[in-house]
Amino acid sequence: MSDPIYPPSDSPAGDAHAAKKPIRVLIAADTFAPDVNGAARFAERLAAGLVSRGHDVHVMAPAASRKSGTWTETHEGQPMTVHRLHSWRWYPHDWLRFALPWLVRRDSRRILDSVKPDVVHFQSHLNVGRGVTIEAEKRGIRIIGTNHFMPENMVEFSLIPKGFQDRVIKAAWRAARRTFGRAEAVTTPTVRAAQFLKKYTGLTEVHAISCGINADNYSPSFEPRTENRILFVGRVTGEKQIDVLLNAVALLSPELDVKVEIVGGGDQKRNLEHLADTLGISDRVSFTGYVTDEELRAAYSRATVFAMPSIAELQSIATMEAMASGLPVVAANAMALPHLVHDKENGYLFEPGNAQDLADKLTQVLTAAPAELTAQKRESLKLIGSHDINRTLNTFESLYRGEPVVDPIIDGASAHSSE
Repeated sequence: MSDPIYPPSDSPAGDAHAAKKPIRVLIAADTFAPDVNGAARFAERLAAGLVSRGHDVHVMAPAASRKSGTWTETHEGQPMTVHRLHSWRWYPHDWLRFALPWLVRRDSRRILDSVKPDVVHFQSHLNVGRGVTIEAEKRGIRIIGTNHFMPENMVEFSLIPKGFQDRVIKAAWRAARRTFGRAEAVTTPTVRAAQFLKKYTGLTEVHAISCGINADNYSPSFEPRTENRILFVGRVTGEKQIDVLLNAVALLSPELDVKVEIVGGGDQKRNLEHLADTLGISDRVSFTGYVTDEELRAAYSRATVFAMPSIAELQSIATMEAMASGLPVVAANAMALPHLVHDKENGYLFEPGNAQDLADKLTQVLTAAPAELTAQKRESLKLIGSHDINRTLNTFESLYRGEPVVDPIIDGASAHSSE
């Protein structure tokens, strides 16, 4: 398979990017650090990566507390200007804060007129993305949009009655079409996610650009395993289907002596702890809540296998981190996960929602001969290579400048799906 994605920044093409005039970019996000989710992590890494390349980066996002204003924040070791919008807590969710639409419009006018960015890169079609694109379009500023969200996931945390949710989801997709329609270029992390966005919005061109990852931040271990440890990392919410993982663990042979580590916080933590107790596996399952980056890397290093039962991943940064840590992965055969997990190569895909199938696939990894397990670990490291963050940064720099880009073939799954 050919790999036309842009090369890392230490290559000649990467040097060519660095030699060009710096860009002033405003990244507009409805969720940003310290929020812990894929969209927030991508925006943070993108902003830091652009700063490291000499660009003038501003971030516009809801305040993480009642304190709002503009100041310098350091993310991923890089200082950047962050415009924190006055925000309100959304209590059905465990941490989400949001900015009111009419105040976003007002703040967008103020920030755009003050910063005068070359490009606005918005990360969702929600309140911040909608407001800033309306004002940026009026000023003739180049707009790039990236989609990380599915309305189906958002209604889970709403107070909307079940009978009305389908209507609300359709309206949300129409709103997405209007907002993304203002952008000169629209991106999403995978080919599958791009196809999904085209289907539900009617957009005809969507670029598939990986969120990217710095694999050097993770430490693969090829030491002989001394225990069987299953790891899940992510929000502890309904669409992640962690209950399926717990039910699968209960089906595993006691001889495997499995330990399970659930890293992340969310509204389902108490319910899942109760489920683990009901299944009689609470002594084997630990819920760590949120952890530091150092603690997270340590969790990856001590795990035997990474499990991702979610059915709503537009890419799954956690799965990418696990692969960069040299872990085999057992994941649901849903949404974008098959783009990362190649069945029987770096792990296994299981039927979504099927606890027995998940248990069977986990057993195959946990009982694999050392040579087979090593081969799966090396395949994860090989596959994650095409998701290098420098390639992602190169591609976005080209989009910001209005230069033509070739959609990167970021994995074999996209090639297989077109056959």
